Amino acid sequence: MDVDVSLVRGLFTLDPSWDFLNHGSFGACPRSIQQAQVALREKMERQPVRFLDNDYEAMLDTARIALSTFVGADPEGLAFVPNATVGVNTVLRSLDLRPGEALLVTNHAYNACRNALDQVARAAGARVVVAAVPFPLVDPQEAVDAILGAMVPGTRLALVDHVTSPTGLVLPIDAIVAELQGRKVDVLVDGAHAPGMVPLDLVGLGAAYYTGNCHKWLCAPKGVGFLWVREDRRKAVRPLVISHGANSTRTDRSRFRLEFDWTGTGDPTASLCVPDAIKCMGAMLEGGWPAVMRRNQVLALKARDILCEALGVPPPCPDSMIGSLAAVPLPDRPKGAAPVGPHALDPMQAALEEQERIEVPIIPWPRAPKRLVRVSAQIYNDEGQYRRLGERLRTYLDQGV
Repeated sequence: MDVDVSLVRGLFTLDPSWDFLNHGSFGACPRSIQQAQVALREKMERQPVRFLDNDYEAMLDTARIALSTFVGADPEGLAFVPNATVGVNTVLRSLDLRPGEALLVTNHAYNACRNALDQVARAAGARVVVAAVPFPLVDPQEAVDAILGAMVPGTRLALVDHVTSPTGLVLPIDAIVAELQGRKVDVLVDGAHAPGMVPLDLVGLGAAYYTGNCHKWLCAPKGVGFLWVREDRRKAVRPLVISHGANSTRTDRSRFRLEFDWTGTGDPTASLCVPDAIKCMGAMLEGGWPAVMRRNQVLALKARDILCEALGVPPPCPDSMIGSLAAVPLPDRPKGAAPVGPHALDPMQAALEEQERIEVPIIPWPRAPKRLVRVSAQIYNDEGQYRRLGERLRTYLDQGV
């Protein structure tokens, strides 16, 4: 798993004067994939009609098959969407939700997806039930028990993160899906962080719906994710934008394909670059994608241990719940400190950015003044960056930041 980090960094266009420890937010696309996207855009603009009317469908099929193979899904049930938030909204807005029914979610849910859940529930006269999964925690079973313990009569669907965004936990998704589906509750897995971080077998997992991002750990261009729908649920799922496929008379493709593959004019090049991204990242280590995932997990665990030592706190979760993200609780914000607005940076994060050129999120958890630091581990990162972060965190905490 040895890698020449200085060489690998040259494959990306990240600013070398920064310690970029926040790959988890928006990813980072390798230089060669950016160039491949530019070439596709140039090809499209040389003959837009031919590209979009004649060539696009076959190219999209090729990209979909490559991604389906990577995530263990049947290609017929996989559709490209701009991101996982769109995937979540697509499923929620396709539900025939009834008054009094319940939607189950955890307290670790991504805020944008939680907002969508709340809006759909309000419109239908349904309710949202929140399972309080603890963090820190000592056993993955605590997550399973919290979710099952929150179920109420009339639970229609559970939205569960595969990898939680604020706390970086890899939830025991196989056990969660098996338990919920066994209780006749459909599961929508928000796998925004999972592709490229952990191995996937969506058919084997058996969830009704799974959505993920390709711009994060797969390192594809921004603006591409996917939604996979289990075969018995596909007829009921419609894209957010209804376009030509809704009344197409074609019989060579399914209604699901006809509707999702064309929702109007846009730039499809991010989706078409996914096979290149899979190949590019998988070629960065001799062992391919398994080696990349393992290397990043080992580095994330090391980063967590470095920060825990610097902060004098125990590891907040078992090693088995770490992928390529790791979150460590910080001391509460000082008493009397000015409140931080919903879109303002924690003063600690601002100081790290402005004075240290370290990009890392400081996240309120579960709410201010409590907070945590979440680090990412990607193939261009090394231990020294986390040691520097730990030292600076300790310094700023001693100064009362």
